[in-house]
Amino acid sequence: MSAMKLSPVPHHRVQVADRFWAPRLAANRKVTLPLEYRQCQRTGRIDAWRLDWQEGRPNKPHYFWDSDVAKWIEAAAFSLATHPDKKLEALVDDVVELIASAQQPDGYLNVYFTVVAPEERWTNLRDRHELYCAGHLMEAAVALWQSAGKRRLLEVMCRYADHIGWVFGRGPGQRRGYCGHPEIELALVKLYRATGRQQYLKLARHFVDERGRQPHYFDREARARGEDPEQIRRRSLGSPADRPYEPHLAHLPVLRQHEATGHAVRAMYLYSGMADLAAETGDAALAAGCRRLWKSVVTGRMYVTGGVGSAEHGERFTFDRDLPNEFAYAETCAAIGLVFFAQRMLQAELDGEYADVMERALYNGVASGVSLDGRRFFYANPLAVWPPAYVHRPQSDHVQARRQEWFGCACCPPNIARLLASFGGYAYSQSPERACVHLYVRGGADLDLGGAKVRLEQETDYPWGGNVRIAVRPEAPTAFTLALRLPGWCRAPGLRLNGRPVDLGRVARKGYAHLRRTWSAGDSLELRLPMPVERVEAHPAVRADCGRVALQRGPLVYCLEEAGNGPGLNDIALPRSAGLAARFDRRLLGGAVVVTGQARRRDPSGWGGRLYRRAGSRTRPFRIRAVPYCLWGNRRPGEMLVWIRES
Repeated sequence: MSAMKLSPVPHHRVQVADRFWAPRLAANRKVTLPLEYRQCQRTGRIDAWRLDWQEGRPNKPHYFWDSDVAKWIEAAAFSLATHPDKKLEALVDDVVELIASAQQPDGYLNVYFTVVAPEERWTNLRDRHELYCAGHLMEAAVALWQSAGKRRLLEVMCRYADHIGWVFGRGPGQRRGYCGHPEIELALVKLYRATGRQQYLKLARHFVDERGRQPHYFDREARARGEDPEQIRRRSLGSPADRPYEPHLAHLPVLRQHEATGHAVRAMYLYSGMADLAAETGDAALAAGCRRLWKSVVTGRMYVTGGVGSAEHGERFTFDRDLPNEFAYAETCAAIGLVFFAQRMLQAELDGEYADVMERALYNGVASGVSLDGRRFFYANPLAVWPPAYVHRPQSDHVQARRQEWFGCACCPPNIARLLASFGGYAYSQSPERACVHLYVRGGADLDLGGAKVRLEQETDYPWGGNVRIAVRPEAPTAFTLALRLPGWCRAPGLRLNGRPVDLGRVARKGYAHLRRTWSAGDSLELRLPMPVERVEAHPAVRADCGRVALQRGPLVYCLEEAGNGPGLNDIALPRSAGLAARFDRRLLGGAVVVTGQARRRDPSGWGGRLYRRAGSRTRPFRIRAVPYCLWGNRRPGEMLVWIRES
């Protein structure tokens, strides 16, 4: 990974017409975006930009509110690029004008630090999300410019970025700080790519390089506020006493961070920004750091669903193979962040490992975060749910047995909206001489390969079926390499080109089949990806999963729900010899493949009023019915279980 080699095909040049994603994208556009706008109105997030709030009035602005509105704008911009909508466009224009009107004469732009605590501007980077909010506004501005051709917010945010560049740096009178919640790093790279202004890339580099250096900036700013840094460190978010800045990813300089730790969302955003910088600058040391942190995530700290972040306290990574199920945090935003990180690594180094994780997170840890109708959301995504536990062991509002309409900390709903609205941008990549297919989704894409126009069209029922037909339609015969992903979950893929078998042993490298030739209209490929139901086991050190298996078919992880299996899921045991069958059920939640198999569970009769008795309960046969994890919670509330006891 030395310099950017590929770039994603823009989402507005990709068409999605399958049975899995297309309904979700439609619900996002028709239901989620209007709903989130109303929630932002109801809670005061939009009117806050009028800067007329006064003490004692309702809807006191919070210091992270700006980011919620920014993500909604970004999602709306992505949607407008694929589905023009005059009503939505007018709403976006109105909100952008409100934001522009709130900008201060020096370029500063933040509601909380303008009307609630103006004297605290830039005094608490550790906790107050000031630069984080700026980053999300920058991303929204770039999305509006690139997706809808609107420059108004881009100009506003360039002024703000220029102001930030004046405040922060190593020059005389500048602050050498950085945000306690990374995000602005990747946003500044986006702003640089959109404008070509080198100062934004330089500022992103400053924020990455300064993180974790000594003497610690967070200590200096605390003393400047008249506070004791030692007392603040003791209140750190679930961090070990000897690593108080770990939640903020500021315990060490980034090149000395060798394991994924701290707040999971912050980690994913920081690593994504580091990957962007490595790609733009060719920094080999930074690229190697990204690889180390990637390995730490995927080899020891990632759930089978692609979720990351094990602990609710601090919303954080803990240690290798600590992956509890019932109270897994696995925040939706963290899975989204993992998708961002994986995609960036994939553009710089075409390796199926990155695409496999991106796909796992998209189809499982991200898709589970919103209901099928687009109205309700998960903040945390546990892998086992027993509803009484949430009543008698109350957690935060974020860990729930059912999806919620909104959250006080509402980062996840607009985050998933912006990812779904831009989903097509994760399916393909291109360079002047190469086209890459990462995700198999019915529809098409229009690529530009060094000036040559090429259209790719996919026919497939993925992820329900594993047969993919790709038609290659260049405007004129064109020589280029077409790289098709060979998913890591598939044991025996097969490929035909114009009806003739392709020897994958000769063309496969790092999880992709590379086909170099002069392509002409009428060329087609047939990819066969067998999808048997497989049992997955976790490393023996993952204590929560010892003696248990998860079921996976293709990219989808499955789970048992009380709906369809009854209560007491943890008492079900799946014999090692039991066969498992898959069939499509068109009546289940819009149609889905269901996995069934013969299991056993204890006979509950004969216990009387006893709590314990001598072992030896009889078991009875029981037919399990497993559904994709991404679909759980769309029927009546109840228990859920991913990891099933094996006997």
